[in-house]
Amino acid sequence: LREDGRVFACGNGGSMSDAMHFTEELCGRFRETRPALGALAFSDPATLTCIANDFGFEEVFARQIEAQGRPGDVLVLLSTSGNSPNVVRAAQAARATGVETIGLLGRGGGNAATEIDVPIVVPWAKTAERIQEAHLLILHTFVESIEGALFPGSAGRR
Repeated sequence: LREDGRVFACGNGGSMSDAMHFTEELCGRFRETRPALGALAFSDPATLTCIANDFGFEEVFARQIEAQGRPGDVLVLLSTSGNSPNVVRAAQAARATGVETIGLLGRGGGNAATEIDVPIVVPWAKTAERIQEAHLLILHTFVESIEGALFPGSAGRR
């Protein structure tokens, strides 16, 4: 972000909601008003359904990272199981595009764990809602850390 890179995020169902929540706090604000940061969740329904119709649901995130991603960007992938084929494909596409990946995963990390640069696995939770709650805490910590690094003195205040 400091060098004009962007943050992308993706996931399915509740994980997509968390991806959207994360990127809106980067584009908008978390605690303090500050310059907007380049972030986007791959959540546009027209894009998702176009890609799913033409290439299959496994490609809905991969095609978007191929189109939007460039070296210096980061893709945050969320999956409570780590086994969502479209999340695994997105990680593979990111690697091919030179985009770094961070995965928020559960249940041992699944198939995605070996495809992601920095897998963060919630090891103790067994249910999707508990894994997603932990993911949201991690995402808020990411935003707080990013704001603290890029805008010293502003993060953490209300």
